[in-house]
Amino acid sequence: MGSTVAALLMTGLALVAVPALPAAAQWHREEAPLMGTSVSVELWHEDGEAGRAAVRAVMAEYHRINARMSTYREDSEISHVNREAHAGPVAVSEELFGLLVRALEISRLSDGAFDITFDSVGQHYDFRGGQRPDAATLASELEVLDYRLVELDETTRSVRFLARGVRLNLGGIGKGYAVERGAQILRERGVAHALLNAGGDSRVIGDRRGQPWWTGIRDPRDPDRVVVRLPLQDEAVSTSGDYERYFESAGLRFHHILDPASGLPVGGLRSVTVIGPDAVLTDALSTTLFVLGVEQGMALIGQLPAYEAVLIDHEGRMAVSAGLAPPP
Repeated sequence: MGSTVAALLMTGLALVAVPALPAAAQWHREEAPLMGTSVSVELWHEDGEAGRAAVRAVMAEYHRINARMSTYREDSEISHVNREAHAGPVAVSEELFGLLVRALEISRLSDGAFDITFDSVGQHYDFRGGQRPDAATLASELEVLDYRLVELDETTRSVRFLARGVRLNLGGIGKGYAVERGAQILRERGVAHALLNAGGDSRVIGDRRGQPWWTGIRDPRDPDRVVVRLPLQDEAVSTSGDYERYFESAGLRFHHILDPASGLPVGGLRSVTVIGPDAVLTDALSTTLFVLGVEQGMALIGQLPAYEAVLIDHEGRMAVSAGLAPPP
């Protein structure tokens, strides 16, 4: 990625999808509201019916994952765990167990900056209604915001909470998982050129038929302005920003990226974009780096040579990881 990306870094985000071509060219696309955002898939296929079937398969997978992992659905597997795991071990699917293993690994790697138990506090924020938890609620719920209160048993493939009130939420990793699963389905069907998207998380397969896919990083304070454009091929990209879900009160911005240590929105950055080979990890890392801030975030990304990051701080200044930095 290094020199080519560095040379293009400042030429000017959201992935720029190829315009729809005539029907004979066999580009196929579908988009739907899901997971609290918009999800989509766009792909090229030489066979029209096979291409349409591939699109339907990906959209069906998005819906399946949402049904299993959404905390907004009482019948989801994750909601069942949240209701029962404080009373004893709850056996879960291999899929959910594997994702929880990965989430806790990232929690340990980041020393808790990434924490899927944030929902104990997060459930008390209403960003549409402009509501936040009062001091007493915040103090009480912080006692159960701790990934170390989640115990996984590989032998029984079960989850147990070590305290009542712990709540899991896969919002910081689930959309990345969804697009990664969609990409796997397309590769199994022989698709060589595709763009999958779920909110701020995208996965591309191959190139855009001879050209790279492009991702543009928007100005966090101006949705019509792109500050950086990056070429992508066979990569994932995830962006977390303080402009996605927020409200303002008394001159302060309350957004959805919470610091697990305080339960309050993180204030040092405006956006973080992470690029790498696995959308599950780019999704988790964009949140993690947002919590860690520029110095610690860049130190962490430096330990992961396959991943790069672009951070924009609270004053609008941009920092890029070593692999994206222009040559001296």
